[in-house]
Amino acid sequence: MFVEGALPGEEVAFQVLKKKASFEIGRLTAIAKGAGSRQAPRCPHFGVCGGCSLQHTDARTQMAAKQRWLEENLVRIGKVAPEVMLPIVYGEDWNYRRRARLGARFVDKKGGALVGFREKRSSYITDMRECHVLPLEISRLIPPLRQLVEGLAIRARLPQVEVAVGDNAAVLVFRHLDALTPADEFRLKEFSKAHGVQVWLQSGGPETARPFEPAQSELFYDLPEFGVRLAFGPTDFTQVNHGVNRILVGRAVRLLDPQPGERIADLFCGLGNFSLPLARRGAHVVGFEGSAALVERARRNAAANGLVVQFEVMDLFKPNLTPFAPFAKMLVDPPREGAIEIVKALPGPENASWPRRIVYVSCDPATLARDAGVLVHAKGFRLAAAGVVNMFPHTAHVESIALFER
Repeated sequence: MFVEGALPGEEVAFQVLKKKASFEIGRLTAIAKGAGSRQAPRCPHFGVCGGCSLQHTDARTQMAAKQRWLEENLVRIGKVAPEVMLPIVYGEDWNYRRRARLGARFVDKKGGALVGFREKRSSYITDMRECHVLPLEISRLIPPLRQLVEGLAIRARLPQVEVAVGDNAAVLVFRHLDALTPADEFRLKEFSKAHGVQVWLQSGGPETARPFEPAQSELFYDLPEFGVRLAFGPTDFTQVNHGVNRILVGRAVRLLDPQPGERIADLFCGLGNFSLPLARRGAHVVGFEGSAALVERARRNAAANGLVVQFEVMDLFKPNLTPFAPFAKMLVDPPREGAIEIVKALPGPENASWPRRIVYVSCDPATLARDAGVLVHAKGFRLAAAGVVNMFPHTAHVESIALFER
């Protein structure tokens, strides 16, 4: 029985939303006996907005639940258990979310434009005035953004505003289905100047995003532990929580323990988030990524940081690592689908010359558990350590990291 809004140990009343053969889903309606970890949600939109689901309990309880979920998935799906549970990686609980896609909609019945996250279990946009997980400077922009959208001639054809915040600037990417009028362009430029944000326009897919005001624009974030600066575009994939990402990269590098001259593969390398720090430690890194645009971005980042890193475009759901092998170690950071094809392609215990060690960064405990089962039961690895990372406070999203050794 899953009861949305209830906490472990509480006695509650609830409304059943869905019944299945093996489980039911319900929604809390009243609390007879509350948990000590329960707290008042900080955001006035909590419960309606779909952006957060766990503001009603403290960070320790949130992360304990996520750690249990990781362990349960590893045991139930992968039939494995880590030899060591790593300490939980904590970061800032609030104003951490540097990337977000905000829906935009003009609704006469609600008095004008709405800009924000979608409501829970709904396609409607939340009638929100603030957001406590977005950076403060972005949260403060929600009311003026609503006014801006209301005043645009194409307000009915502007479905999304994407947020991207770097260490140097903040960008708003306006997705528009129709061409802007000259008056619309003037309003966007004035908004950019008045609020100190950079404005990009996107007429189609992510590849069509272009800087508008100012005409030249690029974001970056720093990894001070490694003396690395990574430039990125507002529609490029980056971790949403830059503070926790710094800690995560440091932990991943220490677990992998790169040695000078060692050949290391970074799979799903993106724009070089792990590749460049590994190279800074003297390893010979080969980064693999499915997106040609991200590979080009990674190459430019390596050159800008004075590092020599080899980056290759490869479909990692149909991998062929043989021309580049062997690798002493590997870092794998896949999307939610996991890395099952890569795991299956690795040498088995009968030919266990490489890799000796794998660090796996996961955004889905279920696919991590599935891949861990193959690594341990078919490929001759042991799950030496695993732990959770508080990348998305107040949400049910579970980020984790695992260490596999021959």
